[in-house]
Amino acid sequence: MAGKSAFQEDLARYGGRVPWGDRALWSIGVYRLGRAILGIQNGVIRRLLLLPFLVFARWIETVNKIGLPAFAQIGGGLRITRCGMIFIHADTVIGRGCTLSQGVTIGNSTMDGPAPIVGDDVEFGAYAQVLGGIRIGDGAKIASMAVVLADVPPKGFAIGIPAKVLTGSDAVAARSAAL
Repeated sequence: MAGKSAFQEDLARYGGRVPWGDRALWSIGVYRLGRAILGIQNGVIRRLLLLPFLVFARWIETVNKIGLPAFAQIGGGLRITRCGMIFIHADTVIGRGCTLSQGVTIGNSTMDGPAPIVGDDVEFGAYAQVLGGIRIGDGAKIASMAVVLADVPPKGFAIGIPAKVLTGSDAVAARSAAL
């Protein structure tokens, strides 16, 4: 998707139209605005814009119950399927084309501990929890209600509490049964 902004990639995941009634898209738009403000080179202008932005972002977070801190690094093409109880740690890195369902938490497992690094095209089921300094590979799927505390390889499937990581034909069979 060369040449497109991250927000244009986000919109493309929503069918290319702007569903103004979709509160999840509001949260993504506010996140992208915050990233743009953080990218301003002039420190004075950045600081002048940052304070009102933080107040506005907190209001949107409270209304939508989606915490996407501007300091988190999230690639273009983010899709949130349902609003509510989504929290991302500020140190988290998320790749392109990822999908978050309601209730997802991606964060550290200990105070001041490392946050996850998530690859491209990863899907998170409802209420999935991914905690600690782990890596989630490209194309992985995290089942609903899974609590992931260990790395998930590319195209792997994590299911259960704590999550069991399946790969290869086991992952394909489990995905088919779970979805």
